[in-house]
Amino acid sequence: MSNSNQIEALFPTLARRLRRERLATLPTPVRVCSLQVGGQSRSITIKCDDTTAHLYGGNKVRKLEYALAPAIDKHCDQIVTFGTAGSNHALATALFAHELGLKCTCFLAHQAVTPYAARTLNRHIEIGTRIVQYGGNYARRIATLRANLGNSKSWVVPFGGSSWLGTVGFVDAGLELAEQVRQGLLPKPDHLYVATGTMGTAAGLALGLALGNLQCSVQAIRVSESFIASETTLRRLINKTATMLQRLDDFFPKDLQERVNIQLRHEFFGDGYAVSNAATDDAVKFAREELQLALETTYTGKAMTALLHDLHNPKTASRNVLFWNTYNSRALNVAAEKVLDVSAIPESFLRYFANST
Repeated sequence: MSNSNQIEALFPTLARRLRRERLATLPTPVRVCSLQVGGQSRSITIKCDDTTAHLYGGNKVRKLEYALAPAIDKHCDQIVTFGTAGSNHALATALFAHELGLKCTCFLAHQAVTPYAARTLNRHIEIGTRIVQYGGNYARRIATLRANLGNSKSWVVPFGGSSWLGTVGFVDAGLELAEQVRQGLLPKPDHLYVATGTMGTAAGLALGLALGNLQCSVQAIRVSESFIASETTLRRLINKTATMLQRLDDFFPKDLQERVNIQLRHEFFGDGYAVSNAATDDAVKFAREELQLALETTYTGKAMTALLHDLHNPKTASRNVLFWNTYNSRALNVAAEKVLDVSAIPESFLRYFANST
């Protein structure tokens, strides 16, 4: 269970008005690693958000603490969310919904075939997630929703958990990091590198760091299509989150959204969502061998690619850097070669299994 929450301590009125479901164990630790870059010794700080909870780690847990609380309060029948076949967000939502005794329906779209997609789908099957294939034009997507939700009292968690409500979890995370710097647990970072898909993690971190008066630039490394992650959408989410917090607590700074320091980086996206390339593969290998850090190629590998690129750049090489690990490190302990129950997933999802029958 959570044992630390900076935003609640600083803003008690907000804490009374905005309930969270305690799912995570906080604060997550930091560790400082030494490595050789260009013949020189450098250090990287790693924020271990891969260990946010014993059930399932990664960045989604912080969002779900706030995103799932209203479903409990409103006595909803089920949780509904969206993602791709191998979505960490969809699986995390389903796992914690199951833990809370709630049914879960995941509307999932196709993605590139990756090694973890099959394991993710089998874990859904194990806990009884209802999986519905989702996609097509607007009319088709609406028809799919109507056909599958009926009259159930559902609570919807958006893609990536990146509503303003979910983003609050990372406002607290930014405050958590600022407090760890004040405690001397790590050097003050100049740049923080984090993968960004639906941008709630990066937006919340930027707000939280500004709120904690930590002068640090968030380098948000885009891993999703530009129609999902853009400067306009990022700014809208930052403004919405700050505005809602200001409405809930009069003591919340009115100029917070103007003080954020964040840069959305596009140059490491490559050929598509969940599509790797040589640079990303090399970054994942480097992290494993030099940092004893297990990453993947969809999100964290691309963020590590950006960090390593900047360490080799003379203009940025001297800066203190922090890598925010958003990847779950808790083992799923489920097979990936063969689907556990063919009837539990759409037929077209069998493509993710090497042996589908």
